[in-house]
Amino acid sequence: MQIVTSPNAPAAIGPYSQAIRTGNLLFCSGQIPINPSSGKIEATDVEGQTRQVLKNIEALLGSAGLGVHHVVKATMFLQDMADFPKVNPIYEAGFDGHKPARSTIQVAKLPLGALVEIEVIAEFV
Repeated sequence: MQIVTSPNAPAAIGPYSQAIRTGNLLFCSGQIPINPSSGKIEATDVEGQTRQVLKNIEALLGSAGLGVHHVVKATMFLQDMADFPKVNPIYEAGFDGHKPARSTIQVAKLPLGALVEIEVIAEFV
């Protein structure tokens, strides 16, 4: 097992790792829309927050030598499922045509009042 970190993704805000590599899999903790430069959620709308989350995921994957095309499973948590039609095209563009398995779940609340959180599992091939 190996801990994977990236200075270009937000630091963990609790007792967990940004990502863990075990075997040929990388398990990335859920990313919320914190801008790693400021340490704050700057976007106020779900579209802007989704874009920041995807940037954070790309940075974390990149630190392990992977890209979004290595993702095999994504889980998206939304504060409001009514936002699904807003985030879906942004998510699709962020994965650049790659379509990993995905679950989308509405939750009561996310850390720091975020509107969206996404976690991914990627494979080293």
